[in-house]
Amino acid sequence: MTTASLAHTAPQDTLSAAMKKGSAVEHDQAEGSSFMAALLDGRMDAGGYIAYLQRLRIVYAALESTAATLADDPIAAPVIDPALNRLAAIDADLAHWAPSGLPAFSSPAATAYAERIAETASWSGAFVAHHYTRYLGDLSGGQAIGRILDRTFDLDGGGIAFYAFDEVGKVKPYKDRYRDRLDAIGEAMSDADRDRLVDEVRFAFNCNQALFAELSELHPGR
Repeated sequence: MTTASLAHTAPQDTLSAAMKKGSAVEHDQAEGSSFMAALLDGRMDAGGYIAYLQRLRIVYAALESTAATLADDPIAAPVIDPALNRLAAIDADLAHWAPSGLPAFSSPAATAYAERIAETASWSGAFVAHHYTRYLGDLSGGQAIGRILDRTFDLDGGGIAFYAFDEVGKVKPYKDRYRDRLDAIGEAMSDADRDRLVDEVRFAFNCNQALFAELSELHPGR
């Protein structure tokens, strides 16, 4: 797996700060997609959300499979935590949203995203970049999405297990500990590897942007 070097971290930055600052543009572009705007505004219909969950399942299957491969890796192991796993929650949510069965679909964007994650087994620093992009996002903005869905569809807590992280305890302290673990990983890295990892965070947000673009075309919202 190769990545062109795009981001350069400042020596004084912790790794978590470098990851956030170095990917700010890509993060904003992904969040600004028309699909995400419709979701956040309560304008996405059930079919669009089901399509989103189906694609997330492909991505998280790759994340969890690669995490199992890297469970003993000195770089990746500090952030790998079974309490974060989302596959079972996604399956529960899909059963809620589509009790009669799921629509057939194909997703070049989700497939490419999953393939990229699988490639990170060759260098676990890149896996950390994808782990951070997805899971810390779920623990941050994802919590707002869960509340919006609950309100928009009058779910009364049903169908949004994806956003429930009961096993991690209080979210804010967990996120702080997660960033501390990232910073410890960064302290053991060369500057070149830190830059490489930050580049992969940018790539991960681009994968998300491609997934949202695909969804925006298929499900423009109400």
